[in-house]
Amino acid sequence: MLIIPEYGRHFQKMVDHAVSIEDKEERNKVAKAIISVMGNLQPHLRDVPDFQHKLWDQLFIMSDFKLDVESPFPKPLKEVLEQRPDPLEYPQNHPKYRFYGNNIKRMIDVAISWEKGDMRDGLEYAIANHMKKCYLNWNKDTVDDKAIFEHLLELSDGQIDLASDGENLTDAGQFLKVRASKSNRGKGKQGQRNTNRGKKRY
Repeated sequence: MLIIPEYGRHFQKMVDHAVSIEDKEERNKVAKAIISVMGNLQPHLRDVPDFQHKLWDQLFIMSDFKLDVESPFPKPLKEVLEQRPDPLEYPQNHPKYRFYGNNIKRMIDVAISWEKGDMRDGLEYAIANHMKKCYLNWNKDTVDDKAIFEHLLELSDGQIDLASDGENLTDAGQFLKVRASKSNRGKGKQGQRNTNRGKKRY
């Protein structure tokens, strides 16, 4: 069985042979020879810190931790290697509004932490406009500002209410125009590439 497939079957046989050697001195000599060969296989890593440590760890791992030799580094523990890592805590966005992305919630939290004034007002409307753009990208070609304001109110736990201001967000047509422009640029490049096909080159 190949424990670290990158080294190949013959290398695994060398490690298995080292484990089977009864004489401790001879076993140590063979282990160092194996480490030397492992290093020659990866010369670009010779100057990397702890490279030798990594090679000895790999040697013990390939021996299924059965190799009894004198290592210049602490022998890794099988239990530690096989220990499962703690689950990562992924940022959770409101499940109904995944199309806004998790960064929107972070931006909203920042806006809430600011003192009320022109700076916060500007950030709140920037967030609302970005939400409108995200909504249009993933849902429809039109959306009522009222819907965006309601979503923002909900995501901010009632702390950002732009509906009462009576101001409008950027017109949906502006966002769609930018989207169409980007799409056309991509098609143009693709069309350019296609027109070159079949032409003779001299």
